[in-house]
Amino acid sequence: MDPEDVEQLAAEMRGKTVNGWELLQIATGTGLAAYVVWAGILMPRFRRVPLKLQVPYIPASAKQLENVMVLLEGRSGKMVDLGSGDGRIVLEAYRRGFRPAVGYELNPWLLWLSSFRAWKAGCYGKVSYRREDLWKVDLSDCANVTVFLAPSVLQLLEGKLLAELPDEARVVAGRFPLPSWTPTSTAGDGLNRAWAYDLKAVRQAQQDNPEGSSV
Repeated sequence: MDPEDVEQLAAEMRGKTVNGWELLQIATGTGLAAYVVWAGILMPRFRRVPLKLQVPYIPASAKQLENVMVLLEGRSGKMVDLGSGDGRIVLEAYRRGFRPAVGYELNPWLLWLSSFRAWKAGCYGKVSYRREDLWKVDLSDCANVTVFLAPSVLQLLEGKLLAELPDEARVVAGRFPLPSWTPTSTAGDGLNRAWAYDLKAVRQAQQDNPEGSSV
């Protein structure tokens, strides 16, 4: 479907009431359908959020998800996805042995979709999706953090990650890199690229070059 068709479908949905069955049909559809829900129903409410903190929901592609998992390969422990969207990254992390696997998301529609996906995969109650503000979440016990966020948010997030994560933690960013950090490794290219950052190396770089520090 062309972008113009998506926008037309979104426009048609704006004036309609979506009942539970229709929402279920949308939720079990493609990532494109989820985008339509976002553009047509959720975006008007989303505009109330300060501009620099707005993060539109665009589901990770299969290749983006795989690249994130490549950068987490060989690791274990707690995994957290900040702004977890439809929950697919948390679900895949659980399948690959991360315990616990937790997603933080403020949008109740996406939390519902995440829970549905977990139930469909037989993982309901095994993964956790929480409606909490990522800025208020304590990350001090997290070994692995994933983020698919907008550049303006990533710049602000660097300080929180540096202040709270332990040295052994790894942060993996998809779509956009953390602006002030040098990645330990990358996977993929173009829109599918993901960047991995080891906190011990990031802190060492900050000490070596204080002027480039994000805190």
